[in-house]
Amino acid sequence: METITQGLTRKKFLKTVGLGLAALMYPTLGDSFPGITETGKDIRGEVFRNDAPAKLWKWSIEGSHYSSSGKDVQCNICPNRCYLRPGDRSVCRSRVNIKGKLYSLAYGNACAVHTDPIEKKPLFHFLPGTSIFSLAATGCNLRCLNCQNWGISQKKPEEVDHVELFPEEAVSQAIDGKIPSMAYTYAEPVTFYEYTRDTSRAARARGVMNVLVSNGYINETPLRELCRFLDAANINLKSFSDEIYRALNGGTLDPVLQTLKVIAAEGVWLEITTLVVPTYVDSTEMMKRMCRWIVKELGPDRPLHLLRFFPRYRLARLPATPVEVLEKLREEAMSEGINHVYIGNVPGHSSSHTYCPGCGKLLVERKGYRIGVFHIKDGLCGFCGRRIPGKWA
Repeated sequence: METITQGLTRKKFLKTVGLGLAALMYPTLGDSFPGITETGKDIRGEVFRNDAPAKLWKWSIEGSHYSSSGKDVQCNICPNRCYLRPGDRSVCRSRVNIKGKLYSLAYGNACAVHTDPIEKKPLFHFLPGTSIFSLAATGCNLRCLNCQNWGISQKKPEEVDHVELFPEEAVSQAIDGKIPSMAYTYAEPVTFYEYTRDTSRAARARGVMNVLVSNGYINETPLRELCRFLDAANINLKSFSDEIYRALNGGTLDPVLQTLKVIAAEGVWLEITTLVVPTYVDSTEMMKRMCRWIVKELGPDRPLHLLRFFPRYRLARLPATPVEVLEKLREEAMSEGINHVYIGNVPGHSSSHTYCPGCGKLLVERKGYRIGVFHIKDGLCGFCGRRIPGKWA
């Protein structure tokens, strides 16, 4: 997934480790290494008992989508459905029970604020070549062993540096910079749900578009509410195995699949990202099953981004994904009927470009995050006239 290249909260960003030798030692798919994947484990997070602050701070707001017994509360934002007694803190670290009410501690206290190329999200079929105003608060409802932004996603709001940026001011900064869209990203925007929702609402009212970059681990009711203000989303489908979701990410698969269907049904432009983690998410058979599901439930025109993994966080022992593995999985995905499959985190690779599924001609050439050749007009291939789904202008 997308990483922070400059952060307010990171003293030093991890450098990419050179793993050419490791890649040579790992020339095939993860099926050849059955002993590495820690299947059978479940790393889902637990509620932090008696860990809430003594009092609320300026960047607090009463939570939405929760139930209360008058003393205990249950958060209904995500499938964790944290049951909190007074003084408890949620799995995502951002929500607490204070005197029988649920509060978010992540509202208006952005820990990362950047202007990015929209291709970085990654979104390839939505406003290509434009900038996007990106912001995050802390927290995540998963526990991915491979987390790229663990310095903010696995922290409490009070543990990181932040800038004060309430919804209206965030939108004003985007407008002042003539930036057409805003992204809720880097950490997990589901955990700072109220901040994401209210900023999206303010942006929509002022003509700025909204993009959700998320793990998709959210319940249907709050998701449908949020979709009212979204224009596009990139959802990280981390694997197509419930067992791997539990062992690698600390979540479950079905809620994410439901999220994908809801977003598509709500008319929000949707792209999907899968980080190909060696020995966990590089099975050709799993890729085939995943892509069959995508084609059946979402259609063949949802772009799929297959990203190269680099050693991070708790998976530093693994090598980077060999490029030939990504290429093989891309072939499998396209053979199952997905029209647009991209390889990411491999600079200069030809599979970062957009080709017409009809005539095969190059339509959008990407040089890093810059657009070179562009042959789409009014959503149609400039050579054969085939419709190329997306929002191109």
